[in-house]
Amino acid sequence: MKNLKKALALLMSLAMVLVFAACGADEPAPPSEAPETAPVSETPEAEDVELVVFAAASMEETLTEIQGMYADVAPNVTLVFNFDSSGTLKKQIQEGADCDLFISAGQKQMDQLDIEADESVNTEGLDFVLAESRIDLLENRVTLCVPEGNPKGIESFDQLAELLKAGGVFMCMGNSDVPVGQYTQKIFAYYGLDEADLAGRQLITYGSNVKEVATQIKEGSVDCGVIYCTDAYSEGLKIVDYATAEMCGQVIYPAAVLKTSANQEAAQAFLDYLSTDEAMAVFEKVGFAPVA
Repeated sequence: MKNLKKALALLMSLAMVLVFAACGADEPAPPSEAPETAPVSETPEAEDVELVVFAAASMEETLTEIQGMYADVAPNVTLVFNFDSSGTLKKQIQEGADCDLFISAGQKQMDQLDIEADESVNTEGLDFVLAESRIDLLENRVTLCVPEGNPKGIESFDQLAELLKAGGVFMCMGNSDVPVGQYTQKIFAYYGLDEADLAGRQLITYGSNVKEVATQIKEGSVDCGVIYCTDAYSEGLKIVDYATAEMCGQVIYPAAVLKTSANQEAAQAFLDYLSTDEAMAVFEKVGFAPVA
């Protein structure tokens, strides 16, 4: 009997162990903690920008080349150029044309838009130039060019002045509202020539911008013309003489971001790029030089 009780007690203990084990198997295992993963940091893509650049006609070839280079530097920026005479561009800006960056072939046209310029130049009190952005970007040179074959045998400004006085030559110059025309007027003054008299004697004709003057020389419709050395290079024209600073002053190209620009930061970034060695090499290849 005693042994029977022991056997029953053992069986009951064994049954309880089996019951507890079964219950434990039914309970879900506690969730294992997943290792924490660092959040993925994403660099936001730069916003697409369309940048409108008004630039002197003499910069068309160089800026078009630089446009391709800048696409690698700032792929989100689309450059849209408007090339014309600086006087025409200034007028378009004044009349409300969309423009982010203005590059003029002369200080006068930039000064006419700059409230900080002398009142004798900015006579209308225009305030378009973002003052802290304005720089003297490039220097060009004024040249005397002749068509192929140089039929009049013109070799210098000194000789041209004598031919104009004698009435033995037909030349082309820029209009008075464009920088290349204004530089030519200074050369006339240097030699004591009267532009109105020359025009009255039909010794000179005009181009609305430097490209038109270069075209007339290239086509041989005139005996000579006054253009920039950069345009002589791009048109393959022969330069027979260079104007000195004494004759017409320095040919400085100022550049500035406009206050009316909706993309001032992008415009400033492109202007900064134009001053880099990479961009300056393109300018120097055609005759431009950094301003000393």
